[in-house]
Amino acid sequence: MALVAGSVVAGSQVLASADDSTSVWAASHELPAGRVVDQDDLVAVRVRFADARDSAHYLEVHEEFPDDVTLSRSVGAGELLAQSALGDDEVSGVVSLALALPPEEVPHGLGAGSHVDVWVLGEGREGRTRATLALEDVAVLAAPRTAGSFGSTGGQQVVLAVPEDEPDALARVLAASGQGEVRVVGRGSR
Repeated sequence: MALVAGSVVAGSQVLASADDSTSVWAASHELPAGRVVDQDDLVAVRVRFADARDSAHYLEVHEEFPDDVTLSRSVGAGELLAQSALGDDEVSGVVSLALALPPEEVPHGLGAGSHVDVWVLGEGREGRTRATLALEDVAVLAAPRTAGSFGSTGGQQVVLAVPEDEPDALARVLAASGQGEVRVVGRGSR
């Protein structure tokens, strides 16, 4: 019995010393481009790279976490946080659009990482309201809930990552938002 116990202890010590895995950060949920990331958005995972030099391409847990890290591209839930996904505050290809919407018109569960379609309301034939799709499948950068918003008449802010190459749609949404004629439809997280 002592021989078996000794073998198990010795074997586990050999395996522990041979562990060449590295702890790196991975996204705990979908993170859209343009989002400022903090450690609450991440989980530590142990990874064994075929080539130890590959770990330099990822943000390792033992390194000091940088302040004000902005994503230059979307990072999927569970995806390792690559150094190449980190940028500065200027995310190319998108502009941030903040909308103030009535809280009852914000889809349930909408938050950073969600995707939405943005519709603009207007007058159609015979005085009926017409909805026109202005922006399709845009990422939500933030949708902060204010503590006192329950029962209030104030709006809820929803910040969207709008493609820069959609200036006409952006102009339509901006004009309609001042009239309360913008609706967002949730598409879920990616």
